[in-house]
Amino acid sequence: MSGPADTGVRTPVPPDEGPEGFGASGPEGSSGADAQRGRRLDLRPDLEPAERQGDGAAEHAGPPSRAAELATTAVAQARRLPRLVRRRWRQSLRLRVVTTTMALGLVVVSLLGGVLHEQIANGLENDRVDRAEYEALALTAQAQTYWDNSTSTSVDELNQAARDIMSRILTAPEEVPSRYVVMSRSAGNESEVVLAGLTSGALDVSAVSPELRQRVASTPERQQVQMTEVTVGGESLPAVIVGSVVEVPNAGLYDLYFIYPMEQEVATMALISNSFVLAGIILTLLVGAVAWVVTRQVVAPVRRAAEVAQRLSAGKLNQRMHTRGEDDLALLATSFNGMADSLQSQIRQLEGLSAVQQRFVSDVSHELRTPLTTIRMAVDLIHEARTGFDPTVARSAELLAGELDRFEALLSDLLEISRFDAGAAALDVEPVDITGTVRRVVANARPLAERRGSVVTVHAPAGPAEAEVDERRVERILRNLVVNAIEHGEGRPVDIHVDVGLDAVAVVVEDHGVGLRPGEAANVFTRFWRADPARARTTGGTGLGLSISLEDARLHNGWLQAWGKRGVGSRFRLTLPQQAGDTLHGSPLPLSPTEDP
Repeated sequence: MSGPADTGVRTPVPPDEGPEGFGASGPEGSSGADAQRGRRLDLRPDLEPAERQGDGAAEHAGPPSRAAELATTAVAQARRLPRLVRRRWRQSLRLRVVTTTMALGLVVVSLLGGVLHEQIANGLENDRVDRAEYEALALTAQAQTYWDNSTSTSVDELNQAARDIMSRILTAPEEVPSRYVVMSRSAGNESEVVLAGLTSGALDVSAVSPELRQRVASTPERQQVQMTEVTVGGESLPAVIVGSVVEVPNAGLYDLYFIYPMEQEVATMALISNSFVLAGIILTLLVGAVAWVVTRQVVAPVRRAAEVAQRLSAGKLNQRMHTRGEDDLALLATSFNGMADSLQSQIRQLEGLSAVQQRFVSDVSHELRTPLTTIRMAVDLIHEARTGFDPTVARSAELLAGELDRFEALLSDLLEISRFDAGAAALDVEPVDITGTVRRVVANARPLAERRGSVVTVHAPAGPAEAEVDERRVERILRNLVVNAIEHGEGRPVDIHVDVGLDAVAVVVEDHGVGLRPGEAANVFTRFWRADPARARTTGGTGLGLSISLEDARLHNGWLQAWGKRGVGSRFRLTLPQQAGDTLHGSPLPLSPTEDP
C-alpha cells in the first residue's frame, strides 16, 4: 500500500473515565511495565530460534570488506550533509550575514563590471572605427594621386601600377600587419579594360559582404563602414571594413576595401575581462572578510549574552555579563545585568512561595493516600453489597464509588503536577513509531467512541514516523487529546493526522464539535479550566489532563498547541523533535485548516 493510510476505527474509554483515567489503569499497569522490561531484556524477541542461529552463522562468515565500510560511511555522510548545512545556516547569524553580504557584493561587482566592460568595449570599438576611417581616407587619397600621375595605358602597365600601389602605399609593413587591402572591379564599371583583382594578405574579396559592396557601388563618393567577423589564421575575429572607390585611368572605377581585424582590441578586452574577474573575486572575499569582522564585533557580545541567559535559565542566577566601554553593546550589557538582578530577586521570592505551595500539595497528596486506601476498601464492600440495600441507598453507593474514582484520579494528577513543579520529571527516551502509538490509543478509546457515535479516522504516512520520545508520556498526551475530541465532538467524525518532516513528527487531533470561542485556545491548558461555564462533564475528569499533557510536551522540547472555531470544531497539534534534545523550527502539519505548516 502506498500513500497515506486511512483507518476508520470506532474508539475506547469507559464513561466514568476521562483522559486522566487512563494514567491509573490500562496499558500503563504492571503488566505493561513487565512487558516493557521484557522487550528491553530480549532485544529481538520476534525472531525464531532458526533465525537467531542464522545470525550466529553470519557472525562467523567474516567482517565486511574495508571498501564496503568506507562506501557505506560515505553514503551516510552524504545524506547527512544537507541536514547539517541547513542546521548550521539556521544556527549561525555570522554565517548568514557573511554569506548574504558576499552574495550581494558579488551581484553588485558583476553588474558594475558588466557595465564597465561594455563601456570599455564600446570605446575601443569606436576608437578603432574612427582610426580606420581616417587611415582609409588618407590611403585612398594617396592611391588616387598615384593613379592620376600615372602614364600607364596598356593592361600590363596598369596591372603593374596597381601592384606598385598595393606594395608601396596600401600594404602595411610586415612587422605591423594592422590591415588587409582588397582591390576589385566596381559593380558599375563598364570599361573594356579589366585589371586583375589584388589582395595584400590572406583575405580576399570574399571577406566583403555583398551588402557593403552594393553600398560602395551606389555611393562611390563616400566611404562605407561595416563591422563584421573575419577568419584570420583559423581564428574568427571582429573586424572593421572600410570601402572606398578610386578611378583608374582607362580602366574605370575600382573598389578599395581596407580590412582591420581587431586583434589588439580582443586581446585588450580579454586582459580586462580577466582583470575584472580576478578583481571581483578579490573584492568579494574582502567584503566577506569585512562583514565577518564587523559581524564578529556585534555577534560576540550577543553570543555572550545568550550564554549568560542560558546559564540564568539553568538556575545559575549569579551569572552576569562583562561590561566594557560606553557604546550600545555596553548599554545592552548593563541593562541585561540590571534585568538579571531584578529577576534574581523576584525569582527568589517566588521560589520561597512555590516551595511552600509544592510542599503543601505534595504533603497533602501523600497524606491522603492512607485514608483514601481505607475509604476505597470500605466503598468497595458497600458497592458490592448494594443489591441488598434500599434503592436510594444503592444509588448513593454507586455515586460514592464513582466520585471516589474521580478523587483518586485527581490525587494521581496532583502528584504528577507536583513532580513537574519540583523539576523531578525525567524522560526515558527510545525510538518509537508515533503512528503505532496513535493506533493503540485509538483502539483503547473505541468503547467511548461507539457510545458517543463518533468515527475516529487515522491519516498516517505509509512509512514509519519515528522519534526519540518517552512512549508512556506521549501515549498519555495522545490519550487526553483523543478522548477530549470524542467527548466534545457531539457524535461527529474525529480525524487524526500523522506526518513526519525533516526533523520533527506531528500529530493533529481534529474534531467537528462545538469548537472554541475566541481566546479560549490560550486557556485550554490552564489547570482546572473548562470551556463549559457550568463546569459539568459527562464522563468526569479532573481538569488537569491538558495541563499535564502540555508539561509532557515541553519535557520533550515539543509543542502542544490548540485551535478552534465556534461551530466548526477544534484542532490540537502535538509536534515532537525526531532527535531527543533538538530544538523545533517548524511543524510538518498546519495548526488550523487554512494555514500552511
